[in-house]
Amino acid sequence: MELTPTMQKYILHWGEMGTRWGVNRTVAQIHALLFLANAPQTAEDIAETLNVARSNVSNSLKELQSWGLIKVSHVMGDRRDHFLALQDVWEIFRIIIEERKRREIDPTLTVLRECAIEAETDAALEAATRERMNKVLEFMEMLGTTYNDYKNLPPATMLRFLKMGGTVARFLGSDDKDK
Repeated sequence: MELTPTMQKYILHWGEMGTRWGVNRTVAQIHALLFLANAPQTAEDIAETLNVARSNVSNSLKELQSWGLIKVSHVMGDRRDHFLALQDVWEIFRIIIEERKRREIDPTLTVLRECAIEAETDAALEAATRERMNKVLEFMEMLGTTYNDYKNLPPATMLRFLKMGGTVARFLGSDDKDK
């Protein structure tokens, strides 16, 4: 696949952003390539286009499949797997948020809940420390609840919600007692 300079810039930047989000650079670059491609790509095509090792491509494709961000398709007369990325940005966003919640937030909540239970009987733990731990737990639980409230909203509703921006915050006013 021939990449235009704009496509190269997009793919390189997506790889950079991936590393900042805790995603392997090659995984992010392959996702960007497949997102931009107008036809399914083979692992060999991807390796050649991005100039990365075939084994790296294979591992990266498995990671993207585990996230549900790419699909395998087949071409008549070709035994190789062909890969394509989801094209709906709302669906991509929903999947990434869901996976990050499952992989990061849910295990953190489990540990925070265990700590809250243990803190009740930890005589050496100061009350102020216990309170801070509980505030983190409450905050994380609120995030999880909020996510559950919003995750099934139709994209059009979510778009309207996001476009409201600070309007809702201004409507609700400030609870900040220092202002």
